Amino acid sequence: MKKSLFAASLAALALGTVFAGSASAAGVSACLITKTDTNPFFVKMKEGATAKAAELGVTLKSYAGKVDGDSESQVAAIETCIADGAKGILLTASDTKGIVPAVQKARDAGLLVIALDTPLEPIDAADQTFATDNLLAGKLIGQWAAATLGDKAKDAKVAFLDLTPSQPSVDVLRDQGFMIGFGIDPKDPNKIGDEDDARIVGHDVTNGNEEGGRTAMENLLQKDPGINVVHTINEPAAAGAYEALKALGKENDVLIVSVDGGCPGVQNVADGVIGATSQQYPLLMASLGIEAIKKFADTGEKPAATEGKNFFDTGVALVTDKPAPGVESIDTKAGKDKCWG
Repeated sequence: MKKSLFAASLAALALGTVFAGSASAAGVSACLITKTDTNPFFVKMKEGATAKAAELGVTLKSYAGKVDGDSESQVAAIETCIADGAKGILLTASDTKGIVPAVQKARDAGLLVIALDTPLEPIDAADQTFATDNLLAGKLIGQWAAATLGDKAKDAKVAFLDLTPSQPSVDVLRDQGFMIGFGIDPKDPNKIGDEDDARIVGHDVTNGNEEGGRTAMENLLQKDPGINVVHTINEPAAAGAYEALKALGKENDVLIVSVDGGCPGVQNVADGVIGATSQQYPLLMASLGIEAIKKFADTGEKPAATEGKNFFDTGVALVTDKPAPGVESIDTKAGKDKCWG
């Protein structure tokens, strides 16, 4: 491998290495590559992978981009994992299309590649995907918002706080799922922004963090201060949106919905910052991923998809303290017991 690539890897990636017991002797190693190492979702994912690697005697190396959207760092990490002789890679891709050639290179080198949370495009570019049903997660919060508003839903003014301009698959699935649940025709369900429903005020991107959520909310409020429903890609973005609304005294006039179900996010539901969130389970995604890599190293067997789906579904539950008729949910007490497990 060229020296420049190693230099890029070191400069662009946050790298943490966990050595588990007799891993070196066993010769089974794995890589976890996340979008960032600061988002609590990916922190929990790393916890799950680390604990399972220690249990199974797998050497785990963890990499993360500087920010959500930093695909170059992820490509460099894949190159490093191939050179290091890893047996498999767990990947949450920032650019679900652009990273496919690097993933194919890893697979051609004999590595098992499992996408976590965010399907690649096409989804079969990875050996398997362990994820929430993100379309369903979006539908659940859309259904809850529509049922909560009742007749007022037909006159709603909806803001969409999405992820990045590249529209990774997780972004599209949650966004379009919300529309379907709320009763908005998404037009092409594989694309954000082609809809013509008059209730949509607009879309803006957040980079999945609180600062981005605040800025995006401010931008859309300038477009229409009457916004009363906000779909957010994740809970950090939702927290930022709430702060922007609060600064204008509008925090009690707007329904905010989200996807993640982390402990801080569930607490925000309990506190009334978020009306409802769809809870997913990143620790489980990562721990199951490590199990799959170990099994692949031992037997050559690749993980199968959930019956009737083209990925392995790790589950989703709507969390709210204000249940809506016809929408199955759990309360925040149950959500805190399960958060990101």
